[in-house]
Amino acid sequence: MGADGRERPIVIVRVPATSANVGVGFDCLGLALDLTATFLMTPAERLEVDGCEERFRGEDNLVWQSYLDACRELGLEARPLRITILSPIPLSGGLGSSSACVIAGIGAAMALSPNGFDRARALELAVRLEGHPDNVAPALLGGLVSSFVEGETTTSTRMDVADNLRFVAVAPPYEVRTADARRVLPTEVSRETAVWQMGRCVAVVRALETGDAALLGAACHDRLHEPYRARLIPDYEPLRAAALEAGACAFMISGSGSTMLAVADGDEAAARVAEAFAQTCPGYWLQTLPANTLGTTVEVH
Repeated sequence: MGADGRERPIVIVRVPATSANVGVGFDCLGLALDLTATFLMTPAERLEVDGCEERFRGEDNLVWQSYLDACRELGLEARPLRITILSPIPLSGGLGSSSACVIAGIGAAMALSPNGFDRARALELAVRLEGHPDNVAPALLGGLVSSFVEGETTTSTRMDVADNLRFVAVAPPYEVRTADARRVLPTEVSRETAVWQMGRCVAVVRALETGDAALLGAACHDRLHEPYRARLIPDYEPLRAAALEAGACAFMISGSGSTMLAVADGDEAAARVAEAFAQTCPGYWLQTLPANTLGTTVEVH
């Protein structure tokens, strides 16, 4: 309740973690994972942010800045907010922690507006603020999402991920800066590489939809970005070897890193992979996750 005695709405935005690229789907594919960040936001007398590190509690907080940008885009008056962040998504990079914050700010602005939350409009705003759809699209829509942008229009195609697949995520305690991950990429690729990538990208999508672990293992071998970005992740090779030896059907860099994902067929295989990760790099952040189907949810109380 505010100083004026009136009830103030509480907006609850829940956003799943995401993994961009999904191996061979460079800048096109994204996957929502069942690891959810919750954001509680309510109008206040002044900006207050808690639930995160001290360095993120000021005016430059990404949730707050995204809220301000969304209000401006929607023609709304931006009111101060009390923002509480409850997020299990690691900040080391690769699981969409920044995209979750962007969507939370947009969700709050829309939820507090007369028209309420609209998923399609939120995607449009999120792509404009983030600059690309690969994380924000699956975070909003859930599942596996393929996106492309034509001018101001983003087209995102959502697909379900088979129930048998598990994604074992491991995050080293260091970051890979996105700028560095972009800088190491070649500016041109050969026709051979383009053909290699296109055929395997289609197969990976099919494998994830159907749960075909053998097809996923045969197709998930990237040549566009992972050979170059792997050099920025000292633990890439030992973790990849451990995952495949333990029975993972695929191993990939999540986004631009430093988080990595192994894909396993079923819970037993996933447990073996997780144990191999724990023995290879003790103490690293580690989670075994199914795909998320819901995407972003917004409630107002």
